[in-house]
Amino acid sequence: MTDDAAAALEPGRRIETLDELTEEQADSVLALIADAARTDGTTAVSEQGRLQLRGGPREGIRHFLLTEKGRLAGYGQLEDTDPVEAPAAELVVHPSMRGRGHGRALGTALLAASGKRIRVWAHGGKSAARHLAQVLGLTLFRELRQLRRPLGPDAAPLPEPVLPPGVTVRTFVPGADDTAWLVANAAAFAHHPEQGSLTQRDLNDRVAQPWFDAKGFFLAERDGELVGFHWTKVHAEQRLGEVYVVGVRPGAQGGGLGKALTAIGLRHLAAAGLPTAMLYVDADNPAALAVYEGLGFSTHEIDLMYRTES
Repeated sequence: MTDDAAAALEPGRRIETLDELTEEQADSVLALIADAARTDGTTAVSEQGRLQLRGGPREGIRHFLLTEKGRLAGYGQLEDTDPVEAPAAELVVHPSMRGRGHGRALGTALLAASGKRIRVWAHGGKSAARHLAQVLGLTLFRELRQLRRPLGPDAAPLPEPVLPPGVTVRTFVPGADDTAWLVANAAAFAHHPEQGSLTQRDLNDRVAQPWFDAKGFFLAERDGELVGFHWTKVHAEQRLGEVYVVGVRPGAQGGGLGKALTAIGLRHLAAAGLPTAMLYVDADNPAALAVYEGLGFSTHEIDLMYRTES
């Protein structure tokens, strides 16, 4: 359907709200996101948001296509899947079409569609995004830090992984380990609304990506039970390795398993010849920050999340 109120704000502007995108629309949105990333130095729509562009309708997901005189000028996505938190949104305007109020129009449409209860990501914390959040009446809610660490021959040596007694590590087997990993992931991230809610469909989406490599997906077991994991990712174009997700089930926390798994994954990335590793961590998680800083990581970039007042 078309948001006629938003469209009326500017002659020639139209905002269409859809439950799913065609392949052609998804391609156009991905091209817009890529153009913006080349200009901004960071991607305005997260990996999860990009994966949700294809594959048909998804519960709680809506897409907002802003066109100006028939040309795609901006994109917004609203995800209303968390039973407690406000809907989460991301948006981007093509670099060549900024300064025309498109960002404000998209933000206003997303705000209205959410019932004026929303959380919005500003990846990279750019000044324009901070200004838009202020215009929309949003306040800073969350700070997500991207940390990086050199892995090359001149970098500080990585620590030897020391596993707790009785724990062994092997690599993930797609299909055979799916259910056990989803259960362990939900337990490890019960406090984390994004990571902890991953489904089989979300896992399938990632396994189907060109970057997926089961050899870089490490599972820790004790007495046949999956107690922790470290899933690494390689960004081939940037020659960048990622500590994609490290999780330890509550009953296995506190014994050094997370640190050992992190070291195993980092050694894998270093052995692949990658010069740098990166990861994301919440700024309000001092324990995790201390572990990663102790492993030689430092802040490279900051993502900010804004929200309406509770």
